[in-house]
Amino acid sequence: MITIVAMLESKPGKEEELNKALLELIGPTRKETGCCNYDLHRSEDDPKKFFFYENWTDKAALDAHMASPHLTGFVKRAKELLAKPLDVSFYKMVSEPAN
Repeated sequence: MITIVAMLESKPGKEEELNKALLELIGPTRKETGCCNYDLHRSEDDPKKFFFYENWTDKAALDAHMASPHLTGFVKRAKELLAKPLDVSFYKMVSEPAN
C-alpha cells in the first residue's frame, strides 16, 4: 500500500473555488481501481489550507490516478487556484494495520 499526503493552499480569495474543485475530484477518484481511500481535509485554523489523505493498493493504481482525466484537468487549473506548488509526500506504512 502507498499512502499519499497532498498539501494545498489557495490563493487569497480563491478558497471556495479551490474547495469546489477539490470536492469534484473525490467521486471519480474513489471509483478508480486501487483506491483504498481519498479523503479531503480543510484546516479549521486557516481556510486557505487543504490536504488529501490517500491510500492506494500499489504504484500502478497511483500512476493510473495521476494520469486520469479528472486529475490532469485539475492540474491544468492549479496555477490559477494555488498560492504555491502542490506539496505531495509519499509514505509506506511501517506499523501493523489496525483491525
